Amino acid sequence: MQTPTDKLVVLVTKGIDSELSSVAFTIANGGITAGLKVSVFLTSAAIDLVRKGGQRMTHVAPLDPLAQSIEDFQGRGGTIWACPPCVKSRGYDQHDLLEGVVIVGASAMHAEIRDGAATLSF
Repeated sequence: MQTPTDKLVVLVTKGIDSELSSVAFTIANGGITAGLKVSVFLTSAAIDLVRKGGQRMTHVAPLDPLAQSIEDFQGRGGTIWACPPCVKSRGYDQHDLLEGVVIVGASAMHAEIRDGAATLSF
């Protein structure tokens, strides 16, 4: 039997060209509404979701614009982690990303999972 958890980790690999990026942040915000501590780990093309201005390029109606979903997520206490090699391979560094995004390896995500976090992947 699985133990209930109050944590959720959302792994996102899809970028600004995929509706799944908007779905991921919609579900992450829903997790916060449900009382979960939610963290989002961005890897691969998903890094562009938090590149300054990148998130403004995606709006999948009828969902909220991606930029608004990300802002809401952070404003409600959600954590966004960005994969260091994925950031570097795109020529970005911390100043290229939205304020509050943490460049950190997968070990941060693994620690949450080890502590019982549920996981979703997009």
